[in-house]
Amino acid sequence: MSLTADDVRNVARLARLGADDARIAEYAGELSNILDVVAALEKADTDGVLPMSHPLDLTARLRADEALPVTERDLFQSIAPATADGVYLVPKVIE
Repeated sequence: MSLTADDVRNVARLARLGADDARIAEYAGELSNILDVVAALEKADTDGVLPMSHPLDLTARLRADEALPVTERDLFQSIAPATADGVYLVPKVIE
């Protein structure tokens, strides 16, 4: 798949990235190569292949899920911008 300079500018705008106009053609070539690899991967036969969460047969080592007492709350809250009655105060973001 071949991307145009306008495609690259549009992707950069959507991703909120600055794009150096002098390198737009280079970016277009690199992104086109990436899309070509993805297209090649889409052609791979995956019938009968079970989904995996990890390529290695590993088991997750998890700690026990148990509540621990908070012993340093006052220390943590001493550096917070705003606290009251043991909780953090944050600006209202939803009206």
